[in-house]
Amino acid sequence: MIKSAGELISDAQTKINCVDANAAKLLYQNSNNSVIIDVREVNNYEELSLNDSINISRGLIEMKIGKHCPNSETLILTHCAGGGRASLAALTLQKMGYSNVHAITATFEEIKEIFD
Repeated sequence: MIKSAGELISDAQTKINCVDANAAKLLYQNSNNSVIIDVREVNNYEELSLNDSINISRGLIEMKIGKHCPNSETLILTHCAGGGRASLAALTLQKMGYSNVHAITATFEEIKEIFD
């Protein structure tokens, strides 16, 4: 049976930590070792991004995460435009051994309003 993107995202969200923008901001403010990863495509990131975020497109997360997060306990907040890609990326990071990953399941506009 073929699964839709929505089904994959829903399944991922049962296996990861999902947070709204407010909870994500609190986690970020209370952490000494954290990173915000924007998993949107580079052109979206260059157009508009969060001040403290880094861009690693979802398709490259496995190859590039080690450069930015060598410690498996680093707080990692993933976000995208609506939570779907962030959730899939968070699941991948969790499978890779990162233990403190949270997907922000809000729209980019909501996240930008809270973080900036």
